[in-house]
Amino acid sequence: MSTAPPISPQARRVGRTFDPLKVRADFPILNGSAGRPLVYLDNGATTQKPQAVIDALARYYESQNANIHRGVYRLSQIATEAYESARQTVARFINATEPQEIIFTRGTTEAINLVASSWGRANLREGDDVVISALEHHSNIVPWQMACAASGAKLRVIPINDAGELRLDEYEHLLSPRTRMVALTHLSNALGTINDVQRIASMAHRVGAKVLVDGAQWVAHHPTDVKAIDADFYCFSGHKLLGPTGIGCLYGKRELLAVMPPYQGGGDMIESVTFEKTVYAGLPNRFEAGTPNIAGAIGLAAAIDYLSQYEWRDLIAHENDLLQHGTQRLAEVKGLRIVGTAKNKGSLISFVLEDPAIATLDVGSRLDLRNIAVRTGHHCCQPVMDRFGIPATARASFALYNTRADIDALVEGLHEIVAEAQTARSSAYGAGRTSPAPANTSGSTPAAHAIAYPAPSAPTVAAAAEQLVEVFEFLGDRDSRNQFLLDDLAPKLPPMDPALKTPRTRVHGCMSVVHLYGAKRSGTEDTIDFVADSDAQIVRGLIGLLQRLFSGQRAGEILSFDMVGFFDRIGLAQFITVQRRSGVEGMINKIRAIAESARG
Repeated sequence: MSTAPPISPQARRVGRTFDPLKVRADFPILNGSAGRPLVYLDNGATTQKPQAVIDALARYYESQNANIHRGVYRLSQIATEAYESARQTVARFINATEPQEIIFTRGTTEAINLVASSWGRANLREGDDVVISALEHHSNIVPWQMACAASGAKLRVIPINDAGELRLDEYEHLLSPRTRMVALTHLSNALGTINDVQRIASMAHRVGAKVLVDGAQWVAHHPTDVKAIDADFYCFSGHKLLGPTGIGCLYGKRELLAVMPPYQGGGDMIESVTFEKTVYAGLPNRFEAGTPNIAGAIGLAAAIDYLSQYEWRDLIAHENDLLQHGTQRLAEVKGLRIVGTAKNKGSLISFVLEDPAIATLDVGSRLDLRNIAVRTGHHCCQPVMDRFGIPATARASFALYNTRADIDALVEGLHEIVAEAQTARSSAYGAGRTSPAPANTSGSTPAAHAIAYPAPSAPTVAAAAEQLVEVFEFLGDRDSRNQFLLDDLAPKLPPMDPALKTPRTRVHGCMSVVHLYGAKRSGTEDTIDFVADSDAQIVRGLIGLLQRLFSGQRAGEILSFDMVGFFDRIGLAQFITVQRRSGVEGMINKIRAIAESARG
């Protein structure tokens, strides 16, 4: 369980008495659901917004909207004052030495990219090392890979143990005079592990390395003191801190920021410009090219002010209680395994359902039918999933407005989902059907004539599409359509020979494992056939949908078909847009590639 860190003097405050039920009343989205109340447990992805933040944004656009820094008129001065006041609020919140050490960005990702690009360009050379951890979000991996590729430096990785904790003994061995940067998360978004960043920074500084800390998951849940940590750079996002999207912060020590080259060029980051030479502005303007997210900064300040009403010790105690209660209650769910069991852990729990095995995408989809929101997938942490030998987890992450009742609703929903899966499996076995077959490890492929391809559902793709549109129009709302995928189309999916499940047939998506194999039908001009399978029932339902559209159809019709328009017509556009990482877009692209090949 999480151990509350010491409360620094600047983090002590006296304000509103903390009561999670009263806190919930400040968040309109938690009080406006018809039918089942919203159980929102995806705070690691983004937090909900209190009325105070919504009001601050509305007030700015209603009565303060103007561009900043350049206008001499009163409205511009009001907007400038509000924007710079927000910078001061952030500086106080994380105990920066001065507001000029705060750079407003679009979020944590841009902040890390800024440092990797600007600091990296000026400081990394061939033979240098950049050290990151095995816990990192992709946004703290990819920018450093890019910086290393550009400079010739090497990326080193601190390993983790089976509990999801950093191996600091191995970290010590990685450090050397070649180490230029150590970049790591304060609190893992995938496992909840809290890292001892103060100790890690001290070890890095002993060999002369700089330290960047990703605080995206930390700042809303614990006090942050960048001077106590002795971080050279610290970054976080507003939307995970009760604030708006599109705003975040980079803290950097003045002596480092002052000598770093600008990240972007444009207006407001210059002192003077001629065609021969540009003189850059001082801090923080040199890193804030163009018109910034003024409203976002103001909204972020309002979020910090809202959070600052409460004592940190009260918030920490509440979330520790949620973590303990959630851990105990989830242990009651048959076949559930928690992934990430660090001794020092933040208020999130990642888990998988293994007996019966239920894909995390299905867990999330079926919880959504109960108005319970959790995150599923690899959480932009594919190396973490690879370390534990799993494609994805379901993640419940808590915030100050969550209650034990939210966790109890989650556990009740999981009990129901497991019971439904057991019943469905028993029925399938009784009918002679089997569960999705495992991937092929032998390397053999069945003969094309032996593959049981589904028959076409209609004479043409257009005719098949109209039949499906009629079905989905009858179903009506989104939940009924998703239920149809899960409980009607998925169980009827023809089996896929395990010999076809090879790396070549794998379709990658962060939420599910998908295999698809297809070919031109022998003796035809350009008719194609395909079979597919997934570990997720909802994706199996979508495969059934694609087979009804395209199996046994001509390549030309498939290639000319408006897939986006069709999914929009049947009310499933989210699967190829917002949730494209389910693998559906990849399947469509693979089917189109088969059709292109068949057409020659």
